[in-house]
Amino acid sequence: MFVKPKKTVEQINFLASARYQNFTYQADKTYKAGEVYPANDATAVGIVFNDVVVDGDTGSQPVAIMVEGYVLKDRLPVAPADEAIEALKEIKFR
Repeated sequence: MFVKPKKTVEQINFLASARYQNFTYQADKTYKAGEVYPANDATAVGIVFNDVVVDGDTGSQPVAIMVEGYVLKDRLPVAPADEAIEALKEIKFR
C-alpha cells in the first residue's frame, strides 16, 4: 500500500458569509489568498480566493477572484487601501 506523507495547509478564513461570487482571471505574479487583485489601489477588481504561485517555468496562471461577497477585513493578509475598498463596490468589509 502506498501512503503519502501528511501535508497540512495553513490558510486563514477571511470570509464572513458562505455567499460569494468568483470569476477566473490570469495572474502574472504570485498572490496569497486574501490579497487585492491586481493591485491594492483604485484598479482593484477583487480579492484573491486561493493562493497562486507564478514562476518563470509556468507563466501566468488562472486564479479565482472574489468579486462579490462579505469579507472580514482584519483577517486579510494585507489591509486593503481606501482606494481599493472604494473600487470593490460589491465586496462588503466587516
